[in-house]
Amino acid sequence: MELMEPNELRLALEAALFAAGEPVSQEKLCAALEAQPEQVDQAARELADEYDFGRRGIKLVRLDQRYQLCSRGDYGETVRRVLETRRTALLSAAALEVLAVIAYCQPVAKAYIEQARGVDSAYTVNSLCDKGLIEECGRLDAPGKPVLFRTTPAFLRAFGLSSLEELPALESFGEQAAQLLAPAEQLEIRQEKEGAQAQEAP
Repeated sequence: MELMEPNELRLALEAALFAAGEPVSQEKLCAALEAQPEQVDQAARELADEYDFGRRGIKLVRLDQRYQLCSRGDYGETVRRVLETRRTALLSAAALEVLAVIAYCQPVAKAYIEQARGVDSAYTVNSLCDKGLIEECGRLDAPGKPVLFRTTPAFLRAFGLSSLEELPALESFGEQAAQLLAPAEQLEIRQEKEGAQAQEAP
């Protein structure tokens, strides 16, 4: 297969993302299009600029190392009416707190989250998993091997972020954020010590 011209690559990328209907990794696109990462990224930026300049009904978003075509937020209500779907329920204060802890401290265990919030968070964690905003990503090297959680691409889409690097700086939230996360940091240190002691035990 010959290398595509820039315009052909852009059109092929558009067709692939439209057909996929979900985020596609840069690695997968490079393999399918037989292009280098910088070429795919350039084609994606050009498509995104074209959609934005023409105020098109769709837009191209980048989620970490994934790309996706989606409808423009300005027409969300129209899309919902066409698809006859209900408006997504707003997240509760508890859900937002749990998401904040996970987003800024991930990967984290449930005990880590509960120490930070001071309350049982099992229901909220399970609810966020069901919504696809967080996911399991391994186990902590500590007694009991607790499950670790992290945010997902759906979390980035829900909050209009391209990557976790776009999260606001913790300092911008003042002392409240420091109070929320400080206990979690202390728990992480304690868990690391317990894990080390368990490994040293005969």
